[in-house]
Amino acid sequence: MANSCFHCGKTVLFGRSHTHHRGVAGGRWKKRAQKTQRIFRVNFVRATIIEDNKEKRVKLCAKCVKRIKKDIADGKKPFLTIKKFIKETKKEENSSKN
Repeated sequence: MANSCFHCGKTVLFGRSHTHHRGVAGGRWKKRAQKTQRIFRVNFVRATIIEDNKEKRVKLCAKCVKRIKKDIADGKKPFLTIKKFIKETKKEENSSKN
């Protein structure tokens, strides 16, 4: 599995973290807040999707999973079919019929 989201391709981002040091008026170099390099990692969820009538295990970012859940709740067709959510929707349909 690649280290990116299967649907949107989101990967790690590089940035800087700041300490909360106020510094001195005039922004003198000695008193400046430290900035260190850091990595912003993706919140991956391993999921089993159904693609071309075959099961496939992939990594999805949490944002894509949230979007799929919302589409199912709104009655829209989601962009991916996740095996776990198919079972849940069938249970809800059966309980609403009774």
